[in-house]
Amino acid sequence: MTKDDTLLVKRLIDLSRQAQQRDIVVFSDFLNLNELNIFKQEVSELYSSYELSGGYELSERQMIAFIPDALCYTWKYPISCLKITPVNHKFAETLTHRDILGSLMNLGIERYKLGDILVDELQSYVFCKEQIADYLKEGLNRIRHTMVTSDIVLPEALCIEPKKELMEGIITSNRLDSIIACICKISRSQACQWIKGGKVFLNNRQILQTTAECKPGELISIRSIGRFCFLDCLGETRKGRLKIQFEKYI
Repeated sequence: MTKDDTLLVKRLIDLSRQAQQRDIVVFSDFLNLNELNIFKQEVSELYSSYELSGGYELSERQMIAFIPDALCYTWKYPISCLKITPVNHKFAETLTHRDILGSLMNLGIERYKLGDILVDELQSYVFCKEQIADYLKEGLNRIRHTMVTSDIVLPEALCIEPKKELMEGIITSNRLDSIIACICKISRSQACQWIKGGKVFLNNRQILQTTAECKPGELISIRSIGRFCFLDCLGETRKGRLKIQFEKYI
């Protein structure tokens, strides 16, 4: 592990210790896939139990709740959700994840205070720490050249279904490197570099073996690229290759 990784582990273990000693639920910042993977390797060192949430099902960036054994009160995650809507849809630009994140960072917000950002045609959703929700609501009024309004909505009241595109491809084998090469339209050697470089996560667990097999229904996350769900093999081509079906999260 790097020095930053070691500090992260120490900080999370200390939060677990605080929860157990003070008999209260203690929360981490939002963690990315790599940080969550590091955390899960160290769970045996924790003083308390824990739960994970990013505010909605299938969230990628998640917050850890450290829960003491002798808990005697109900609790909830300090996560808010900001719904962002263009003032005038007719003249609104097509905003991307990067556009929204850039505008939030320009407000002086650090990334660890923000969860997932979900972008839709009509509105977008930003999950964030509860303590900064009002500040974001007041400060975020323009993204690029598009004027927007922001409203705080309860994460638990949302029925968010990530947008997915059904796609098909052809692979030579059911190895992870072959599947990534297919779904990302890159060479197999490039896919191997991504895997060995720690960019690939299978069901939120980092995978470093290029020969790992991907099973139907498993979620493939590639840092800086996106997320995909491997659905199944549909059969073989005349040349003996495998036809596969997968979903791309948009």
